[in-house]
Amino acid sequence: MTTESSRRLRADAARNSGRILRAAREVWAEQGPDALLEDIARRAGVGIATLYRHFPDKAGLVRAALDQSFAENIAPAIERALGDDDPRRGLTTVLEAAMSTAAREHNTLAAARNSGAVTAEASSPFIESLTLLARRGQEAGLIRADLVPDDLPRIMVMLMGVLWTMDRGSDGWRRYLALVLDALSPGAASPLSPAVPLRSPRKRGGWPV
Repeated sequence: MTTESSRRLRADAARNSGRILRAAREVWAEQGPDALLEDIARRAGVGIATLYRHFPDKAGLVRAALDQSFAENIAPAIERALGDDDPRRGLTTVLEAAMSTAAREHNTLAAARNSGAVTAEASSPFIESLTLLARRGQEAGLIRADLVPDDLPRIMVMLMGVLWTMDRGSDGWRRYLALVLDALSPGAASPLSPAVPLRSPRKRGGWPV
């Protein structure tokens, strides 16, 4: 039987968890992906024991922080994009949301890579949305017909790679996203060589981001 006390305890736990995750994203942004968990706990206003009670290891903390960021920044963009009657514009919306988030939280992604939290499972909702939007774009004649699903995670790796070449938080990635979007257009598209199978992310590290 659920009591008022147990409901309050669950609510308190959820608040602590959310506060820890936001603190982690802030501390990684400021100090880098190797920031101490003690600093994260201090920023969240909890003891280190409370942090470990919610997240027994760094990989779990990083994965949950990515999930929180996805829910706040990318999932709403996917919802808007899937409801857009222009699939190319929808695809652009999702890619812009992903790149903007990655530029802002690049150190969280680096922490995820270092801890092995970047996996195919973690990225599948995002890649599935890109695949659906690209297919709709192809059906509408707005996306080149020879694009295949395995191209999409590779394109994201290419775009994420430019973040290492510019200051953190820069919007210089927009130039390269525009180039990629132009390359996805069917007009004057050059023939492509056959796609090779997509290799799964490594157990530790995942695709480079």
